Amino acid sequence: MPSSLPEQKPRTWSQHIWYFFFRRILGWRVLGNIPAESKYVIIVAPHTSNLDFFIGFIASRAIPLPFPNFAAKHTVFVGPIGALLKKLGGIPINRTKNHNVVDQIIDAFKERDHMIMAITPEGTRSKVQYWRSGFYHIAVGADAPIVMVAFDYEHRQIVLAPPFTPCGDPQVDMARIQEFYSEIQGRHPERQGPIGIRPAYLEGKQNMPAQPARN
Repeated sequence: MPSSLPEQKPRTWSQHIWYFFFRRILGWRVLGNIPAESKYVIIVAPHTSNLDFFIGFIASRAIPLPFPNFAAKHTVFVGPIGALLKKLGGIPINRTKNHNVVDQIIDAFKERDHMIMAITPEGTRSKVQYWRSGFYHIAVGADAPIVMVAFDYEHRQIVLAPPFTPCGDPQVDMARIQEFYSEIQGRHPERQGPIGIRPAYLEGKQNMPAQPARN
C-alpha cells in the first residue's frame, strides 16, 4: 500500500457536520487523493459486510468524494423517473441474453465525457475463490484508469490508491492489485478469499500484446 497518503478533510459546513460523526464518533478517516480524471473504474475491496455501504455513504457526505455512476435495468428508465435516474448518473443496461452488460458499460464510457463506475469485484459478501473479471474488461475496453479503494477495518480507514491504467496484461495488472490489497482486513476477514481472477483467464490473455503500464 502506498505510504504517506494525505488524509481527506471536509470543505463545506455540511461536510464538517458529517465529518464530525465520521471521524470523531465512528473513528474512521479517508486517505489518498481524490482522482482528477474525469473517467475511471473504482474497485472496492474487501467487501465482507453491508456495513461497507454505510461507512462509504457517510464518507461521501463528510468529504468531497465524487458520486459514481450506477447501472440499472433499462426498463426503469422511462418517464420522469427515468429522466431523474439519468440525471443522478444512471446507465440503462439491457440484461437480456443477447446483450453483453460489460460491452454496454464500455460503450457508456466512450459516449460520456465524465463517468465513474464503482464495482465490488468479489460480487458478494461471502468468501469466493476468484474475483469477477468484469471490472478489468471494462477498464481495458474503455481505456479507463483503475482506482483501487480499500475498506481497512483494522485501522478504520478508507484508502484510495493513485489511478493506474491497465497495460492489458492481466498478470501484470493483477500483481499490482494484489500488492495493494494484500494487508487489508475487511470487517469479516474470514470471508476474504484470494485476490485475483481465474487462472484460465490469465493464461488466455498472457500472450496478447500489452501496452506499457501508465500511472
